[in-house]
Amino acid sequence: MSEPLHVALAEICAQLALEVSPEQNRALIGYLALLQRWNATYNLTSVRDPAQMLTQHLADCLAVIAPLRRRLGAASAGCRVLDVGSGGGLPGFVIAALNPELSVTCVDSVRKKAAFVTQAAAELEVGNLRGVHSRAESLQAMPFDVVTSRAFGSLAELVKVSLHLISRRGVWMAMKGKVPEAELAALPRQIQVFHVEQLLVPRMEAPRCLVWMAPMNGTDTPSLKFPSPSCHSADDR
Repeated sequence: MSEPLHVALAEICAQLALEVSPEQNRALIGYLALLQRWNATYNLTSVRDPAQMLTQHLADCLAVIAPLRRRLGAASAGCRVLDVGSGGGLPGFVIAALNPELSVTCVDSVRKKAAFVTQAAAELEVGNLRGVHSRAESLQAMPFDVVTSRAFGSLAELVKVSLHLISRRGVWMAMKGKVPEAELAALPRQIQVFHVEQLLVPRMEAPRCLVWMAPMNGTDTPSLKFPSPSCHSADDR
């Protein structure tokens, strides 16, 4: 008999030292069920098996929660997060479900994928999440404190399409496999990579890392430390 999803999810969260409420647990399991149901018609992901979805999608995204919380610290309330090329809402849905104090937007150029995120937010009662159908480079919105992506493209491409969307002291949190040395070398000089963080994803043997980047503003100089957390005001660019 295969392991029940809720048991596997609880084990993954325990390994990541994440405290997940019953409501959050139901939202994550409900998300997998909804993704599987929509996938039958709309092909949102090539992964079909729920157990594999749990590992390859949910566990992968759950691994970024602790680093994101450390980054934002006590100043997280009201912070705005943008998930670029979100697809079916990864990592945006997971971030929103586990961090209700954040405002999370998932943007994707494919209408059906943005519609899925909107449906997931409504059906699973994740009120701080919204799906937007748009190309990132065409999106007009208040600036975001964190811009993230999981399977979007190169680091340089991510920066190019979302630079106008990041707040003056905002950061990029790019999810990658092994450390993308060539992509790091191809970044514009105006972008500082201030941290590359290795991730250990439960039940996943493939290498995973986070690349943290920020725009260099004025006389700012690169630092190995995180910039001071600061959620923007409406006019902070």
